[in-house]
Amino acid sequence: MEFKPRFFQDTKQSFFLFGPRGTGKSTWLKQHYEDAVFVDLLAPEVYRAFSAKPERLRELAEAQKPGETIVVDEIQKLPQLLDVVHQLMERHAGWRFVLTGSSARKLKRSGVDLLAGRAVVKTMHPFMATELGEAFSLEKALRIGMVPLVNDARNPQEAINAYVTVYLREEVQMEGLVRNIGAFSRFLESASLSHGALLNIANIARDSQVERKTVEGYVAILEDLLLAFRIPIFTKRAKRRLSSHPKFYYFDSGVFRSVRPAGPLDAPQEIDGAALEGLVAQHLRAWNAYRQDECTLYFWRTKSGNEVDFVLYGKDTFCAIEVKNTEKVHPKMLNGLLAFQKDYPEADTCLLYRGKDRLKIKNTLCLPCDDFLKNLTPQNPIRF
Repeated sequence: MEFKPRFFQDTKQSFFLFGPRGTGKSTWLKQHYEDAVFVDLLAPEVYRAFSAKPERLRELAEAQKPGETIVVDEIQKLPQLLDVVHQLMERHAGWRFVLTGSSARKLKRSGVDLLAGRAVVKTMHPFMATELGEAFSLEKALRIGMVPLVNDARNPQEAINAYVTVYLREEVQMEGLVRNIGAFSRFLESASLSHGALLNIANIARDSQVERKTVEGYVAILEDLLLAFRIPIFTKRAKRRLSSHPKFYYFDSGVFRSVRPAGPLDAPQEIDGAALEGLVAQHLRAWNAYRQDECTLYFWRTKSGNEVDFVLYGKDTFCAIEVKNTEKVHPKMLNGLLAFQKDYPEADTCLLYRGKDRLKIKNTLCLPCDDFLKNLTPQNPIRF
């Protein structure tokens, strides 16, 4: 399998590296730390050895020279190892620890804050279009997503279909995060209907036949497993009555497609539109994360129905982006951006669409979504 350079940047100190399964954390680490000591907790024999004797990590570290890197892969499987890492860091012996994880749930419950200030938190995301270069295809990305494990598979369609099933078995069922796996599976499908839309817990509970409090817990599980995220409403200097619900997204467009039910009543255009919006969302999250979280990602929606899909707000960035799954731009599609620009004239605005031409309508730039994604790199700010 060919190694593809990633935008993720190294850091000189110890760090946590979080990211969903299959996003390339282990591949990146083995490429950049060939001589590091690896503790792979996904390997059954390694897991058994360290679960029986967590202090084995101290013995392993003490056999290394100062300055050596020690990687603990999938640290959430044995959170008690954090106490050992903490003790070793207190000794200032010079070892650097890289602790990877695909779930923050157990770590939150096990004192991950003990390492605050001693280990920074970084994230690995699915591929960005510019990481794939000429191999990037918008149509393929909308169909199977951008997860490296899937993109590099011999049969990507089979791989994405199996991805959520693997998560259900390994991360949810085996870890005992939910009691009723059937109810959770129904919830996953129902939640997919909210991908790119306002998160309405009551509607999801009714549709999946699960209690509201249980659904709230399920959403938290998805976020802890890094399978989904919420975007809050932009309220700074608000001049209008705004929506109060956040928007919900699965972390990858292919994962969304794999759990989204489709039938005679499900319009392909509607599903494609949600996938396109989610693809832009995951790119903006990755761009921001690799720029050390300079901005916060929001959306904007008024009670009267004016909406902007994404608002990026930071020290040197203030832009609003609307995404439309259409090959032609109609002036009425700009209503949300124009309303936002009226309230926030300081903001740059842009509409992304499926056409091929770069246009300017009502003083608003309209860009092909394909071009926008192919030129989005963490090294450069977003400017329209």
